[in-house]
Amino acid sequence: MADLINLNRFRKDKARADKKAKATENRAAFGRTKTEKSTASAREEQARRLIDQHRIDKDPE
Repeated sequence: MADLINLNRFRKDKARADKKAKATENRAAFGRTKTEKSTASAREEQARRLIDQHRIDKDPE
């Protein structure tokens, strides 16, 4: 005989699991301190400037 499952319980458990996964993603994305955010943005800016310095511009002439 097959195991009986309560569909309402299954649906609610799945919704809870989805919310928990979303919360974990949000903690990783938004749970950084101000210092971590400023350090990351400074590194991105430095990398952008470094790439721009090595860019070769072709003159149309």
